[in-house]
Amino acid sequence: MSKNIKFSAIAVTAAFMSLNVNAAGFQVNEHSASGLGRAFAGDAAIADNAAVLSRNPAAMTLFKTAEISGGFSIVDPSIDVEDKSFGQTAKDVAPVAFVPAGYYIQPINDRFAVGLALFSNYGVTTEYPADFNAGSSAGETSLITVNFNPNIAYRINDNFSIGGGVSLVYGEAELNRHLGSLSAAVPDSSPSDKTITMKGDTFDWGWNIGALYEYNENNRFGLSYRSQVDLDFEGDFTDYLGAITGTPNNTITGKLPVVLPAIAEFSGFHQLNNQWAVHYSVQWTQYSKFEELKATSNECSPGYNGESGTCLLKEEDYDDSFRYALGATYTINTTWAVRAGFAFDEQAGQATLSIPDTDRYWYSAGATYTYNQNMSFDLGLTYLYGKEGTFEEDGSTFTSSGGAIISAAQMNYTF
Repeated sequence: MSKNIKFSAIAVTAAFMSLNVNAAGFQVNEHSASGLGRAFAGDAAIADNAAVLSRNPAAMTLFKTAEISGGFSIVDPSIDVEDKSFGQTAKDVAPVAFVPAGYYIQPINDRFAVGLALFSNYGVTTEYPADFNAGSSAGETSLITVNFNPNIAYRINDNFSIGGGVSLVYGEAELNRHLGSLSAAVPDSSPSDKTITMKGDTFDWGWNIGALYEYNENNRFGLSYRSQVDLDFEGDFTDYLGAITGTPNNTITGKLPVVLPAIAEFSGFHQLNNQWAVHYSVQWTQYSKFEELKATSNECSPGYNGESGTCLLKEEDYDDSFRYALGATYTINTTWAVRAGFAFDEQAGQATLSIPDTDRYWYSAGATYTYNQNMSFDLGLTYLYGKEGTFEEDGSTFTSSGGAIISAAQMNYTF
């Protein structure tokens, strides 16, 4: 039973932090189609539409009239995880994801502006085959977070603006895990039989601040910070084996805190002439705060490793990570502008089955079509390449490989 307890605990851990091809760790960067087309280079300083709210609230002072932006991204991953020890490969473990976002900015006067953003900073969905040998560490996983983020900005003088906001972050998680190779030790069972199921949701508050420095009308710099959010999930935890709660097919209420790390970004934008502009960003994510996952319930007895009240405990090996992006925009005429960008997304943590993290490279291109003086449309496309990685877990060796195609469309309307 001790091995079953160990594998079930790892499975719960994977509920919230699993394979995410979009960014290092479990971060979501898909905030706008215009940003995607330049690999999000310079996004805290450009302010070419209302989606800048996802990066820097201070940039709202650049808007002279109200503007609304809304769009969606489609993430189409192709990720395979091979179990070298069993000679088994799980293909396309990350399904296609749809990521919407919306923004509104309203200038009050020459100095004040307010805005509202609705987007996501963190999330993941994975689906391993039900009969995968490592099913007790894999299975199906879904984590969705939504950030409802009102903001305010103030122009101090001709060169300097500041802004800030609060965030109500809602999170919803669901997982299913299976016996996999452990079925050999459980009479009358098959690899696809479930070991645990967990469903839960929660919400919590965060905050964000930003600053914008305009050296002149063609050169500006943005700096922003988004706080850590601590989500305390509570939901139904079903222990099908009885290894953790002492009773097979037992459903209890469990609690699991999950850290959504803080994010800081520095960006620059430089309009070189009437047609060419260059832009860049450095983004820092405080993954070192993600140290462990510990689920608790007074009904978890005998509990994880015999520790009553603890449903699982898994220590994580994460460090702060950086993302570097560089891009350029070329204005063809008053109707069309095109852009391109490249980004390097640094691996955040030691690869495991629950988070087979790796370095990622973004190759991006996009365009803006201006329909009239009030309406424009953005398109973005990115090929994301993830380095192949090999890691060991629970006595087995695994290799993860693949990438993703990310596409996005967006409409902007100025009132």
